[in-house]
Amino acid sequence: MHFQIPYHSYYERYSTKLLAFYHALRDSIVDGVLPLHTKLPSSRELAALYNVSRGTINQVYDMLASEGYVVCEVGRGTFISYNAGSPNQTDMLKRNYSLSQWGTRINEISAAHEASVQLPLNAADAGVMEVDFHWFAPDSEWFPKAEWNRCLYATARQISQQSPIPPPSVQGDIGLREAIANYLRRARGIAAPAEQIVIFNGSMQAIALLAQLMINDGDIAVVENPGYNGIRRAVIAAGGTCMPVDVDQQGIMPDDWAAKLLFVTPGRQFPTGAVLSLERRQQLLQWAYEREAVIIEDDYDSEFRHRGRAVEPLKVLDREERVVYVGSFSKTLPSSIRIGYAVMPQALVGPASKAKALYEPQPTGLLEQQTLASFMNSGEYERHLRRMKRVYSRKFECLHRLLTGCLSDRFAWVESDAGLHLFGWWLGTEDYTEFRKCCGSSGIRWSDLALQGDGGTRYGAYFHFAHLTEHEMEYAVKLMQSL
Repeated sequence: MHFQIPYHSYYERYSTKLLAFYHALRDSIVDGVLPLHTKLPSSRELAALYNVSRGTINQVYDMLASEGYVVCEVGRGTFISYNAGSPNQTDMLKRNYSLSQWGTRINEISAAHEASVQLPLNAADAGVMEVDFHWFAPDSEWFPKAEWNRCLYATARQISQQSPIPPPSVQGDIGLREAIANYLRRARGIAAPAEQIVIFNGSMQAIALLAQLMINDGDIAVVENPGYNGIRRAVIAAGGTCMPVDVDQQGIMPDDWAAKLLFVTPGRQFPTGAVLSLERRQQLLQWAYEREAVIIEDDYDSEFRHRGRAVEPLKVLDREERVVYVGSFSKTLPSSIRIGYAVMPQALVGPASKAKALYEPQPTGLLEQQTLASFMNSGEYERHLRRMKRVYSRKFECLHRLLTGCLSDRFAWVESDAGLHLFGWWLGTEDYTEFRKCCGSSGIRWSDLALQGDGGTRYGAYFHFAHLTEHEMEYAVKLMQSL
């Protein structure tokens, strides 16, 4: 039978097998490794397992029974009778451990982020309907599960029949990288070979690793203001300093920054939805060429355009290999499938691959990667995108109509042609935090931000809609209007 106590290490500390076995078993009971009511092996089984005499085991059992740690029941066996309880969590948190500077920064910025995240709604306790615009989740009802499962099962069979299995590249499955390269060429106008694509477990992993790769302690990284907090956390964790740059209706405002790294969302600025103008794109690229800087383009929300023509990525205009293009499947696949990627300049492929190998010597999620490659090559992925564009466009128009029709006295809505959320600046006469609290008590929640400026605090709110029905959105917005 399987039974483990640290007998051999105790045998090095005590003079006899009896004492070693007694203390090893007793400490396992006291430490809770063997919890209350656990049945111990018979003396015959335990003696054979640890190569000691049965008489020694019987003596140990008798000693523990006399002290109340075990109870021997005739015909049933020997059971633990000591309740170790749970460790004191407060005392454990007070113990001192020396973290590295990186570990300290991670701990501090994660704690600050957790404190700023809104808590889940508790309105169900009051018997009201909850509508949560806060979290993004794709509408899973329309996902082609049968087609995905067919690709999944075929891939699993193929992998099981491979012998030997070829060693995977740290950059990710070559089949998926080729499928992504073909898709980017058709859909985004990016002509990048598979050799310059690196697969990650979501775009945030790519952003965090690139920050570590490019930032020294004290280095300045330019970020959008407002912008994605995950980018700021990645910069600070890497030891860098964020230089926040304001955003207007044309995206980030270019300047001759004394920096070597810029994070930008040109296709659809997060969270405002502003599209970076062509003139500003050219200014950013010129800055990068002159400063020998790197631009990390986070194209987080490019697939779903509801009006007008799709805007080409900044990467398409890059002639000097200064742009890293980061993409993700998180908006198009079920939330449980975490796959992102980055198109690297040729000179960064090697360093990025070596950095990724430090965390993942063998790439993870190869079954999902190969399944996605098959899904894309079969044409099902782009068919799924076309279907979801129709679904999300209806939801976009519904929410846009509701927000502008019912809440334009409280928010100045930023016009947007794409994406899966809508954004507005607070202009209501009442206190914003009180309004948000009142809505939360009524079961309505959304994401928001607060910008500090000379004129005080400016609040912005953004509403994710992909996972919601039109009925839920109408109910929520009209309830907000009445509060």
